[in-house]
Amino acid sequence: QVQLVESGGGSVQAGGSLRLSCGVSGSPSTTYCMGWFRQNPGKEREEVAVSHYYGINRYAYGVKGRLPIGRDNAKNTLYLQMNSLKPEDTAMYYCAADLRYVGGCPHRFPYTYWGQGTQVNVSS
Repeated sequence: QVQLVESGGGSVQAGGSLRLSCGVSGSPSTTYCMGWFRQNPGKEREEVAVSHYYGINRYAYGVKGRLPIGRDNAKNTLYLQMNSLKPEDTAMYYCAADLRYVGGCPHRFPYTYWGQGTQVNVSS
C-alpha cells in the first residue's frame, strides 16, 4: 500500500523559512505526479506546487521563486522549500501523489494518494 508522510511543518515569524518533506513508500510504480496542497478550515483546498517526474513544475500564483518545489526520484521524496514566508501561507500542507499521467500533471485531477498533513503557522 502506498503511504505518504509529511514532515517539516512548524511555527515561524514572517520572513522565516521552513522545509517540508514528503516521503513515499510502498509505491508499485513511478509517482509521476507529486504535489503540495494547502487548506484551511472551511476553505477550498489549494494547489501550491506540483512536480512531474520528468522535471516540469507548476506553481500557484505568488509561489514560484519563493516556495520552490523539488523531488528526489531515487528516494521517492518530495520537498517544498519555503522561503520568505507570509502569514497568508499559514495552512495545513498536504502531500499528494499519483501513478498516472506520464506526460504531465493536469489541473484539477483527483490524486490517488494523500498524506496526513503538516501544519505551517506564520505569524506577523
